[in-house]
Amino acid sequence: MSEYRTEEDTLGPVKIPADALWGPQTERSRNNFPTGQYMPLAIIRALLNIKKAAAQANMETKAISEEKGNLIVKAIDELLALNDDELRKDFPLKVYQTGSGTQTNMNTNEVVAHKAHEINPDIEILPNDDVNKGQSSNDTFPTAMNVVALEALDKLKPAVQHLIDELKAKQEKYMKTVKVGRTHLQDAVPLTFGQELSGYVASLEHDLDYIKTLEPTLNELAIGGTAVGTGLNAAEGMPEKIAEKLSEVYGLNLTADSNKFYGLANHSGLDVVHGALKTLAADMFKLAQDIRFLASGPRAGYGELNIPANEPGSSIMPGKVNPTQAEAVTMAALRVFGNDTVVTMASSQGNFEMNVYKPVLIDAFLESADLMTGTIMGFADKMIHGMTVNEERMAELVDNSLMTVTALSPHIGYHDSAKIAQAADKAGSTLKEAALKSGKLTEEQYDEWMDMLKMTNVDRDK
Repeated sequence: MSEYRTEEDTLGPVKIPADALWGPQTERSRNNFPTGQYMPLAIIRALLNIKKAAAQANMETKAISEEKGNLIVKAIDELLALNDDELRKDFPLKVYQTGSGTQTNMNTNEVVAHKAHEINPDIEILPNDDVNKGQSSNDTFPTAMNVVALEALDKLKPAVQHLIDELKAKQEKYMKTVKVGRTHLQDAVPLTFGQELSGYVASLEHDLDYIKTLEPTLNELAIGGTAVGTGLNAAEGMPEKIAEKLSEVYGLNLTADSNKFYGLANHSGLDVVHGALKTLAADMFKLAQDIRFLASGPRAGYGELNIPANEPGSSIMPGKVNPTQAEAVTMAALRVFGNDTVVTMASSQGNFEMNVYKPVLIDAFLESADLMTGTIMGFADKMIHGMTVNEERMAELVDNSLMTVTALSPHIGYHDSAKIAQAADKAGSTLKEAALKSGKLTEEQYDEWMDMLKMTNVDRDK
């Protein structure tokens, strides 16, 4: 039996591996664009669901026979039932192909047509005329882009909420644990560790709100625009039916009531939502950076936090523990920063009726969402959950801080308080020793005014 079969497209005959479900256009792309990562399978599954919804809509509008439509639906159901490894075998194309995603759209059309032939060879299903009926790559691919972006956000949001919950538990536990504050990397007045954590919680809650507020813009689908946005060759009512069926499949509130010229030529929604992902990444970078610095040590660093030992930290230094989860999430954040440039530039590109940077745009978006989802979960479960406070070290640093002198300022004035701090620093003495030596206050007054927890405005009775 031959290893190849020959099929023809509009450019002529093409040799295709005998057992492949794809056809000539896929084979051409496979050979012409061998570089880079594979098209994300989320896009493939979304396109399959779009083709299924289109077949159902075409049957309802009498644009295709029920015999053909039902066979297309059956073929797609069998493909959707495959696991990722099985599905990948017949979707071999790369991200770096035509900027419209046409070749991946045709890969989908060809695979569905061949799968339908396997099921019932007596009914001819053509990739363009039947599977792609009433559609264009120019409206199906951007529709898939929005759908998979919303899917990715639905995985990311629970991860962010999970980290918020873990931080809130620590916030409550350590709300009365006083520590030295730091501004400009210099000692500042005290706060509690719970208060410090509350700032991180608030940042993540805002990030989550930004995502939730912005993501509805992705509900607008390009489907129905076909080639240039006019809807040529799409049956009346078909786009609305597709949006309705996709909404049921994905549990989303999708709509085809959108400007199709915008839907094909612009990806502003993906751009603005990715901006929220970048903001999340920036806040995660700051949070993870702070935690790993506060946990630095154990003897020669800040040493305020104890972090879980998840794996040996060094191949040469026995017993070393490194903040690996912080390192992972900060590296992921850097990738998101880079991806934001890709998404922004890709959104600005293309000419006239068509943006031709679609595959790289959605690949970057999905990578950002996936990286944030995974590393945030790891950071929450493998670092924050097991993190504890070194209360002795925190107390030591607060006691030795010169900036607690700020509490004396309302009583003896800013100028004299500054002199006390400077004298203690110069003499290497405690603040109390310098304060009493100044003659500006008594020991009883010092002890009353220098209440560390009171300085934080945390109610000690709650």
